[in-house]
Amino acid sequence: MPKNDALQKNHLLANLSGEVCQRVCPCLELVSMSLGQVLYESGDTLRYVYFPTDSIITLLYVMEDGTSTEISVVGNEGVVGVALFMGCESTTTRAVVLSTGSAYRLPGRWIKDEFNRHGEMMNLLLRYTQSLIAQTAQTAVCNRYHTIDQQLCRWLLLSLDRLPGNQLIMTQEQIANMLGVRREGVTQAAGKLQKLGVINYNRGHITVLDRPHLEKLCCECYAVVKKETERLLPYLHRVNAETPAGPSGDAHTQLNIANHVVGRTNRSSYGITR
Repeated sequence: MPKNDALQKNHLLANLSGEVCQRVCPCLELVSMSLGQVLYESGDTLRYVYFPTDSIITLLYVMEDGTSTEISVVGNEGVVGVALFMGCESTTTRAVVLSTGSAYRLPGRWIKDEFNRHGEMMNLLLRYTQSLIAQTAQTAVCNRYHTIDQQLCRWLLLSLDRLPGNQLIMTQEQIANMLGVRREGVTQAAGKLQKLGVINYNRGHITVLDRPHLEKLCCECYAVVKKETERLLPYLHRVNAETPAGPSGDAHTQLNIANHVVGRTNRSSYGITR
């Protein structure tokens, strides 16, 4: 069973009462999230939900010709697999690990049992789902009306909010695939940000050097999503306000919490985990 300090790494789990934790925690399994790992494909039958700790999961919509675009990202503020507790067994999206780290995995029957108690877990998950819908809707608006430069700024800020440091590992081709734009557009946008001293980009490693400037260059979409998320999940605002701005760290360092899960750590390799 994870200890309370380990559960603090995911803000949804951190806000559960002791009574709910006693029911849920014995079923949680800490799993490793590898870069590029596919948690599920569109149309798959879902078996688990995932509560990221220091990893980021991107949710993609895949077209018939294989092209895809990102519709939302999930990090330590949320959970992946909302379709399971919303009455469905499958989803139209693909879930892929965008940033390595860890996540707590919970079997679908356990999340559904707790959700159907109509208590605090249901309320928390519904509020999170609404925030995810807001992010998805704003992403659609941003992709339609704003420039690639602005979309890149929004994507960087959303990713940074879900990481402990200021570094990301992502190639321009991967970013272009998620934004649904041409790689050349991302190259130009990243080049502009680098010339302004906002980021440093080298061989797939992105370091954000000036976040305040990045926020000024971004469109309104990031602020809209952030405000709505903090309205629905007010504890996130408290966490952000209480967290001091420390020195840059390695955003891809594994958290040392696996030992708190008794005999249940799964070191998954690349591939589909259903």
